[in-house]
Amino acid sequence: MYKLVFFVPDAQLESVKEAVFATGAGKIGDYDRCCFETRGMGQFRPLVSARPFIGRAGQLERIKEVRVELVCEDALIREAVAALRKAHPYEEPAFDVWPLSDF
Repeated sequence: MYKLVFFVPDAQLESVKEAVFATGAGKIGDYDRCCFETRGMGQFRPLVSARPFIGRAGQLERIKEVRVELVCEDALIREAVAALRKAHPYEEPAFDVWPLSDF
């Protein structure tokens, strides 16, 4: 199992989650579409070569985002990350993938 964590603007939250859940990620036992969400503030500054969804090159941006955490089976993690990248509005979405221990 893996834990997938990603950050997404609130306006695109449901569509990105839906894309990731469609791969089978977020299943715990007899439950699916399981996740935990935390709201916060993200910041970034697009460099000159960037094509930002929000903001302009060279300008620091701060935006309300949602941190989404969910589990994903080994066999599905690559597909889940690919779906995340495809559905996410950012050119470079921020995400983490951690292997989980089996206790």
